Amino acid sequence: MEVQKITPCLWFDDQAEEAVALYTGIFPNSKIVNVARYGEAGYEHHRKPAGTVMTVAFELDGQAFTALNGGPMFKFNEAISFQVNCETQTEVDHYWGELSKGGDEKAQMCSWLKDKFGVSWQIVPRVLIEMINDPDMEKSQRVMQAILQMKKIDIEKLRRAYAGSV
Repeated sequence: MEVQKITPCLWFDDQAEEAVALYTGIFPNSKIVNVARYGEAGYEHHRKPAGTVMTVAFELDGQAFTALNGGPMFKFNEAISFQVNCETQTEVDHYWGELSKGGDEKAQMCSWLKDKFGVSWQIVPRVLIEMINDPDMEKSQRVMQAILQMKKIDIEKLRRAYAGSV
C-alpha cells in the first residue's frame, strides 16, 4: 500500500474518536484505519492515562487523515478549512446539514460552516467556482453579490444571479 505524501492531522482535546465517527458516517468511501493509544511513556508531557486514545487514522472518501487527542492547548480556527466539492444541491444540502449539526451558526456564511468540534468546512458546488471564474465580470459579480446573502449555497439562486434574472 502506497502511503499518501501529505496527511492532514486534526488536533482535538479528547474528542478524536467522536469526530472521526461523525466524519466517516457522513462521507462515502470512508473508514477508520487504526486507533493508537497512549501508554505510560511520556505521561509528564501528554497527561493522558494509559489506554486513552492517542490517534485515529482514518479516511474520508479515500483521503487519509489523522485525528490526535493532544489536549486543550490548540483550537481550530478558520485559517484552515476543508472544501467539500459538490455536484448537486442534494449533495450541498446533505453535507451542510450533517456537518453543521451542533456547530457554530454564527460562523455560517458563503458556504462556510463550523462543525461541533470547531473544524471549518466549505460546502462548495462545482458550478459556483465556474461562475465566479467567468471572464464576464458582470456575471461573476452578480454571483458574488448573491453568495454574500447566503449561508448554505442555493445553486438555483446562483444560476439566476449569473443569468441576470434575480
